[in-house]
Amino acid sequence: MSLKCKSQRLFLFVVLLFIISFNTHLSKASNTIYSGQSLSGNQTITSQDGVFELGFFTPGKSQNYYIGIWYKNLPNKTVVWVASRNQPISDPSSSELKLMRYGNLVLLEQSKTRIWSTNSSSNLANSTVATLLDNGNFVLRDTNSSNIIWQSFDYPTDTWLPGGKVGYNKLRNEKQVLSSWRSSEDPAPSLFSVEVEPNSSHVLLWNGSKLYWTSGLWDGKVFANVPEIAIDYYVKNFTYISNENESYFTYEAGFPTALTRFMLDVTGQLKQFVWRKEFPTWSLFWTKPPRQCDVYAFCGAFSSCNQNVPVCECIEGFKPRTLADWELGDHSDGCLRKTPLECENRGNDAFVLVTNISFPVNSEALTVGNIDKCQLVCLRNCSCTAYAYDNECLIWGSALFSLQKLPADDKSGRNLHVRVAASELVGTEAKPKTKKKTVWIVFGAIGGFFTLFSSILVIVWRRRHKARDDTLERVEDSLVVFKFRDIRNATKNFSEKLGEGGFGSVFRGTLPNSTLVAVKSLKSLKQGEKQFRAEVSTIGMIQHINLIHLCGFCIEGKQRFLVYDYMSNGSLESHLFNKDSNVLDWKTRYNIAIGTARGLAYLHEKCRDCIIHCDVKPENILLDGEYNPKVADFGLAKLLGRDFSRVLTTIRGTRGYLAPEWISGEAITPKADVFSYGMVLFEIISGTRNRDSVEDEMAKYFPYRVAAKINEGEEALTTLLDTKLEGNADVEELARACKVACWCIQDEDKNRPSMGQVVQVLEGVIEVDVHPIPRFIQGLTDNPMVPFVYQEISSSSSTVS
Repeated sequence: MSLKCKSQRLFLFVVLLFIISFNTHLSKASNTIYSGQSLSGNQTITSQDGVFELGFFTPGKSQNYYIGIWYKNLPNKTVVWVASRNQPISDPSSSELKLMRYGNLVLLEQSKTRIWSTNSSSNLANSTVATLLDNGNFVLRDTNSSNIIWQSFDYPTDTWLPGGKVGYNKLRNEKQVLSSWRSSEDPAPSLFSVEVEPNSSHVLLWNGSKLYWTSGLWDGKVFANVPEIAIDYYVKNFTYISNENESYFTYEAGFPTALTRFMLDVTGQLKQFVWRKEFPTWSLFWTKPPRQCDVYAFCGAFSSCNQNVPVCECIEGFKPRTLADWELGDHSDGCLRKTPLECENRGNDAFVLVTNISFPVNSEALTVGNIDKCQLVCLRNCSCTAYAYDNECLIWGSALFSLQKLPADDKSGRNLHVRVAASELVGTEAKPKTKKKTVWIVFGAIGGFFTLFSSILVIVWRRRHKARDDTLERVEDSLVVFKFRDIRNATKNFSEKLGEGGFGSVFRGTLPNSTLVAVKSLKSLKQGEKQFRAEVSTIGMIQHINLIHLCGFCIEGKQRFLVYDYMSNGSLESHLFNKDSNVLDWKTRYNIAIGTARGLAYLHEKCRDCIIHCDVKPENILLDGEYNPKVADFGLAKLLGRDFSRVLTTIRGTRGYLAPEWISGEAITPKADVFSYGMVLFEIISGTRNRDSVEDEMAKYFPYRVAAKINEGEEALTTLLDTKLEGNADVEELARACKVACWCIQDEDKNRPSMGQVVQVLEGVIEVDVHPIPRFIQGLTDNPMVPFVYQEISSSSSTVS
């Protein structure tokens, strides 16, 4: 009897071990779901190196749950893939993502009803595993081989990760497309989508069946309409692959210390985001199309789009169709009438005037004599929703889409008359028929009075402001030509000076639309108007996130002004050397160093004609509200011609940054900017002027101190830091900055790196060896107490090539 009990206990123990070892739910962290296992509740799997995580999640403040993949270690959950976009779950604890015996991965809700699956299968039972990889790809594969049965990269949602595909699978006759979320709380696919045109390798953006943006031709390196790819340091091997099985675009991450992703936003815009450890937030690298209002029907029906906030506004007499979605940023349902039209009931409708707008699509042109007849045609047609008259009659017979509210100074704006119920104009409900005639008589009398009064005002206004319509003139679709009186009014008669240099003064200004600008006056300019306009137009076409944006210019008599975006945080110089300013921490300084290098690299390597800045210094590095750097005054060397060299070499604040070739009389190349950048980088590290220590004694000259310390190891470099940082800096970044700065100030320009290489060094893509000590620093080593004096340079000693 005792032996029998022992046998039973042994059997139960073995069974218990078997059950524990083959638990159908995951009990510990893993990157794999095995056959028969499932995820439920708050269980997740994590990729091998902890980059991505998969499990149930709730978007925003929503109460719905979905299966998705997100970056594991970022502070805010950034979801990159969603399994059941159209089928949310209310209770994840009673739902499960399960890998079935024959290789099908299914999502079961509370009642064990299947709401999503991979529709995959394997010939052998229990031979399939589901693994989350470190590139964000979720794959089903055979346990005994690398054969992939199914992968999430073949079914992207709104995000395109490195290694993923956007294209066409010829074997399955399936497109790999991106489709945006409906809103920040609803991952269901919206009408916005990205796909590849297989015959021409164009990337296309669609709103339903309406194409609203194309990437342009792919030449093997860059898209015609996405020049940013050529300077995208975060992406490499951007490639189009086409064979008998599939055709698609793919890419790789530029370097391991940064994360990058392409995303089709809820706005309908394709965006590239970058996350760098030294600046821990998602930074927007580029957006296509760049203007929100260029997305077809972004604001839905009977709503106008503008570049201000709010972006979408219902036309007068209309209201959001779905207010909850509208408040979440989903405007696709558009607006509906507050009051139904009366046309079908033989009632009278009216028209609300929408001014300064671009016309909606799908108009019909009619031949009628005047605007009154055009209105009458629309009024008699119950399906007519709007009309316009500008030398011809245009009517619209359906809902109005893609209306754009234009800026006040845009002369292409038109007037549109939108049909509404008459009660919307008088502010009451529809009147009985007996009152309608009276209402229209009152309207007619009031309208006649205001027409006469407006005509008188227009005549007086035109006499007082002759040619005012010509005040703002568009050049190359980007620059504005200002009249001198506009400049004077914007700057309040030049009352608020921001700074002054050898090329003129800079004043703060405010445009009529409340936009803040910085107005730079250029003195002693001898160029003719035609040449000046040509040069400025060239500068205005240069667009980069780390270059100051030129808004427009003024040329009137001998007056020359450049109008730039206003940078709220001023110049780098004011933050580094002003004792009363806020201390820039190391992360911010390093971000400024990298951004400045990117801006200069773009000028040197990515513009149609190489642009040499010639005056790189902290005063010409401006900071926006987020302390992102913007290189200013680029293009002045070409704009000012020979006067530039004469003025440049007499500015005390500039001489400390000039390369030796300015003294030797050799031709000036982009490597002169590299030298100047190296000097600026030293000052970013030290927080002091290089030349201040020069005027004291050579042993304190900062480039000399770096050259002496750099061989003592990375830890020794922390003694070089700005004392205000109290030693708080990333030692690896500090070492990179010190090394590349020393390379930048080499005597021979051929020994200096290019600005593109500087960017790669600072980003950790490439490494550099210890530099040779420049000759001018070697001279200081022989006699460290001899003060160093910069030579004055004649205006004809160097030429800018």
